[in-house]
Formats: sequence, structure tokens, C-alpha cells
Amino acid sequence: MKLVALKNAIVETAKDIQCNHTFAMAAGLSYYFLLSLFPLLIFIAGILAYIPIPGLFEEILNTMSRFVPGPAMGTVREILSSVLTPPATGWISFGLIFTIWTASSGFAALIEGLNVAYDVPETRPYWRVRLLALGLAVAVGSCVIVGLAVSLLGPRFGQILEEHRHAGPLFAAVWPTIHWVVIVASIVIAVEVLYYMAPNVKQRFLSAFPGALLAIGAWIGASYVLGIYMREFANYNKTYGAIGGVVALMLWFYVSATALLIGAEVNSELLKATGCILPTKEAPEPKNLNEEVRAA
Repeated sequence: MKLVALKNAIVETAKDIQCNHTFAMAAGLSYYFLLSLFPLLIFIAGILAYIPIPGLFEEILNTMSRFVPGPAMGTVREILSSVLTPPATGWISFGLIFTIWTASSGFAALIEGLNVAYDVPETRPYWRVRLLALGLAVAVGSCVIVGLAVSLLGPRFGQILEEHRHAGPLFAAVWPTIHWVVIVASIVIAVEVLYYMAPNVKQRFLSAFPGALLAIGAWIGASYVLGIYMREFANYNKTYGAIGGVVALMLWFYVSATALLIGAEVNSELLKATGCILPTKEAPEPKNLNEEVRAA
């Protein structure tokens, strides 16, 4: 791609962010993310209660704390502690039913946001979009679980296996590299699948790669800066009282949604810069002749 075309794509992306109300749409997505978070964690906690690994759920929360800012993570721990004490298996069914609904609603809203970012109309039936939202929730969730599982094993997992004679020295030497490669790859694939499947536009799988890398880089950087800001400068508990942690969590979700939408805007403009017309995955239904006459 020529530098002039790349420059024009960047300029058009900045214009589209304003025209498509990207920040307002990210605010709406943050609500859906917040709504689905706690039912999902409650469901995971109920499932992990049957796995004989002590402290596994706590390790998952510790892994989350690497990305979620401190005040927001404190609220997550406090709410889960009050809900899951004493533990009850009934939370599994509640968590599953509510998570399926809220997760599909969140991904359905994300599909709409990505359609706006790609400047394409939604021509797929409502039921198909809902099924797609459920499928994306499973696919993206599976990628996240893989990355989370490898993260929980830690970089010393290969060395531990070698000490117990379950693996050789070669595996122990390369495991730290494999550990980080799998974690990064799982995140990249999750976002890549989201950009490829969700919007109603025909594109090659690798066409979404630049925006995925940009979104992940922006998300990690923004989360790090936001964590410093909340830790050193902002005092949400003092400003907002008891809901300070919830406000902090919503802000982090807002930043995450913004990164996802901006990455999609970049992909859209890069495709247009190559001269590609963005066709929809399903052609719109032809209008009734009487309706066309009335419109005329």
C-alpha cells in the first residue's frame, strides 16, 4: 500500500470516529460489558467448585487484576465475595441462563457497532444475528479461556515438569516463550475472529489483522495508563462514594470498547484505500413494488 493511501486512510479514520459517534457507541457497549461480567464470573465460580484445584478461582481473579485497574478490580472482588458466600450450586443455572442472554446482547450490540464502523447496513435476519452473537461469545470466550489457562500455568511450568521428570530440558527451555506466544496469540485471534465474523461485510480473514493489532496495543496501553491515573490521581471512592468502583469499572470497559471500535474503523478505511468496495454478506431483500411507488 502506498504511503499516500495509508495517510488518507488515517485521516478518514479520524473523520469517521467523529461522524459515526464512536465514543457514544463505546459508552453503550460498556453498559452491556458490565451487565454480563458478574453473571459470567458467578457461573465460572460455580463450575470451578467441582474442579479439585484449591484457589483456582482466586488465581483467575488475580490474572484479571493484571489488566483491570485497582479500584475496579476491588469492586469485582467485593461483589463476588458477597454473592458467592456461602457457595450454592443454584448459581450455576442462574449464571448460565443470564450470561447467555447478556453475553448475546452485548455481542449483538458490538455487531451493530462494527457495522457502523465498516459503514455497512445490517441485512441479515434478526435470528441469524442473535445466533452469530452467541457463536461469537463462545468463540471469543474459548480463546480467552485458552490464554487464561496458559497464564495460570505460569512461565515456570516447564521447569516444574522437568523437575518431576514429566518433560525434558528442551521443553523447559522453550516453555517461557511458548507461554507468552500462546497468551498473545489467543488475544489476537479473539479480536481477529470478532472483526472477521461480526460485521456484515465480506472480507479476507487477514484483512482484519492491522486493526486487531492496533486495537490490542491501544487497549493494553490505555489500560496501563488508566491504572496509573486511578492509582495516583483519581479517587473515585471519595468522589462517587460506594459506587466509585463501579464507575471505575465502567470507565475501563469504555476504554476497551473504544479501542475495539477504532480498530474496526482502521480496517474499514484500509480496505477502502485499496479500492475495495465493501459488499455485505447477505444482499438486502428487494423492496415491494408498491413500496417503491409510494417512495417515489
